[in-house]
Amino acid sequence: MGRAVRQGYGASLQRSKAAALILIAAPTLAWAEPVQIVALGDSLTAGYGLQRDKGFVPRLQAWLDARGAEAEVVNAGVSGDTTAGGLARAEWSLGDKADAMILALGGNDLLRGIDPAVTRENLRQILQIAEAKGVEVMLVGLQSSGNYGAAYKQEFDAIYPDLSEEFGTLYESNWFRALANDGQGMIDQKWMQGDGIHPNGRGVERIVEQLGPTVLDLVERAQADATTRAQAD
Repeated sequence: MGRAVRQGYGASLQRSKAAALILIAAPTLAWAEPVQIVALGDSLTAGYGLQRDKGFVPRLQAWLDARGAEAEVVNAGVSGDTTAGGLARAEWSLGDKADAMILALGGNDLLRGIDPAVTRENLRQILQIAEAKGVEVMLVGLQSSGNYGAAYKQEFDAIYPDLSEEFGTLYESNWFRALANDGQGMIDQKWMQGDGIHPNGRGVERIVEQLGPTVLDLVERAQADATTRAQAD
C-alpha cells in the first residue's frame, strides 16, 4: 500500500512538472509555426519579367531567412491587378492561416487614371478584412507622377498615409524609394527592366533591403499577437 502511494505521488509530481513546463513555454508555442505573411499585390509583387527565384517574394524570403526570422512569405501577387481585383480576392488570399499581410496595390489604378476615391475605398475594405481576421498589415504606398494634374496627385498620394494612420498599420511610403538616386525623385533606370515600369533583379534586391526591416517589425507584431491570444486562452 505504501509503495502504491509513493508511485502515485511520483506520477502526480511528474504531471505537475509537465504542466508547469507547458505554461512556461506557452509564449514560445504561440508562434511555434512560422509567421505566414501574405504579399497581396500586382506584378511588382508577383515578380513580372524575372526568373522565379529573382522576384520580390523569393528574395524577401531569402532576406528574412538570412536574419533568422521565423516567417513564410506567400506570393499573392497578380500581374495587372487593380485595387478592385485585390479586394475581390483578399478574403480567400488571407484564408484562415495568414498572420500578416504586405499590401502593395494601386500601381495599376494609377496607370489607368482611376479615381483616387475609388482606390482609397478598395484599399480601406481590404484593410477592414485584414482587421476582422486579426491580421497585422504593412501598407506599401506609391506616389503619382503628376501626369493627371496636381489635384489628382495630391489626392492619390494622400491615400496611403491616411489609411495607415486610420488602421494603425506599418507603413512604407513608396515601393520605389530605394531606386531613386536621392530616395525621393526620379527612378534611376539602371534598376529597371526595359519597360521602365518593373524592377530588374538588382532593383528587386534594393527594394527588399528597403522594405526588409519593416517586414521584420511585421513579424514581431504577428508574434506578439500570437502570444497575447495564447495567454488569453
